[in-house]
Amino acid sequence: MTKKKTKQILRIVFIVASIASLAFVPWVIVRAWITPLPDTVQEQVNDAIEYGFDGIIVYVDQAGKPPEFYAAGWHDRKNKIPANPKVLFKIASISKLYVAAAVAKLVNNKQLSLDKTLADYLPELAGSIENADKITVRMMVQHRSGIPNFTDTPGYWKNPPKDNRENLELVLDN
Repeated sequence: MTKKKTKQILRIVFIVASIASLAFVPWVIVRAWITPLPDTVQEQVNDAIEYGFDGIIVYVDQAGKPPEFYAAGWHDRKNKIPANPKVLFKIASISKLYVAAAVAKLVNNKQLSLDKTLADYLPELAGSIENADKITVRMMVQHRSGIPNFTDTPGYWKNPPKDNRENLELVLDN
């Protein structure tokens, strides 16, 4: 095979490979990246649903203004239950990121100590959480407290304890 033929075959292979690689481009993300942002938060939340999210809730808390909630999509698509900011969601491990960032900021501002215990900060838990007087904030952030994951209880998400829903409503209403 001549050098010229080899170059031509390689060019064709590279062109075909380049065209084939377009199948692996995440076009939804490209579209989201180049589309101009909507004028309002609610419009942006509504647009997010078009990118394949089941539901989305946005909480905006600006100093001097009451908190605002924006929701779109479904809390439960199968049962046609719309997204609602006052409903419990299964957020799983993603919350670890937010908790770690919040704790780091509070420790940096000297508003929280990693070496104080749950009982120091939440004395009302002393009777309901075993070893609350020995479990430190550091242990909680490192997920080494020994407190069991109560959401692993069979049927928890189908019928969560009523007191958790009431506590959430209190937090959201304030």
